[in-house]
Amino acid sequence: MKNQIKTILLLGVMSAILVSIGGALGPGYLVLFGVLALAMNLGAYFMSDRIVLAVHRAAEVSPLEAPGLHRMVDELSSRAGIPKPRVYVIPDAQPNAFATGRNPEHGVVAVTEGIMQLLSERELRGVLAHEIAHIKNRDILVSTIAAAFASGITWVAHAVSFAGIFGGSSDDEEGASPLGGLALAIVAPIAATLVQLGISRSREYMADELGAKLSGDPEALASALSKLEHGVALVPPETARPATASLFIMNPLAGAGSVLKWFSTHPTTEERVSRLLSMASSGRTARGFSSVMA
Repeated sequence: MKNQIKTILLLGVMSAILVSIGGALGPGYLVLFGVLALAMNLGAYFMSDRIVLAVHRAAEVSPLEAPGLHRMVDELSSRAGIPKPRVYVIPDAQPNAFATGRNPEHGVVAVTEGIMQLLSERELRGVLAHEIAHIKNRDILVSTIAAAFASGITWVAHAVSFAGIFGGSSDDEEGASPLGGLALAIVAPIAATLVQLGISRSREYMADELGAKLSGDPEALASALSKLEHGVALVPPETARPATASLFIMNPLAGAGSVLKWFSTHPTTEERVSRLLSMASSGRTARGFSSVMA
């Protein structure tokens, strides 16, 4: 219920941003952008996972193509008591991963080519457990919708800016001025990204904890997070976008060297690793696993 309320509020806020773009262009655009907001609401709910996967050029892989990935996903999803998610690979050298889908029945786990090269099998299993924990916790719908809507708003803002710069006129009451279009191209994506910051960072802590219990190996996830932090900083992302950064286990823009780092939806890696090592030393993983299956 909590995530359903978050989803409704998120769709409302994102719609308001989109309609505001129409209002800024002129009265004649309000109805058009209102209809566009409605269409994006429906599309974001039912197709957000496909939108996000398409943005990152992710391709589904079969058990024959990636037997190790499928074996681990099958085992971990069975331990979590959810249907086995589909498995996708992203053609990106930066090491990272995310989960998507509007519910466990439509769950997807996606990993980059870079993460499979960087991590050991034990560490990769820890990362997959974290992503399956997101699906188990049913918190991926909110973040996936936010990513899809933010991507759409960014595209619309850029399209409006292009039309305003090359086809608009400041003397046309129904049109957008070039300066106004440029301002929208800058402000609208930032506004959409700021809304994503409202998604609680506690979801990462929760996924870390449940993932550690599912795998029974919190040290593996802690080691993976440390490696991923260095890997993300060293390898520029090929497919990452600010709109979808919140989905990944590690902020893909952390090494961007720009203000994009300020919009991180992730807690610090040091704190996440500290919590996982504390779980390992206290033996909470073994004791807590029975409650995961309840």
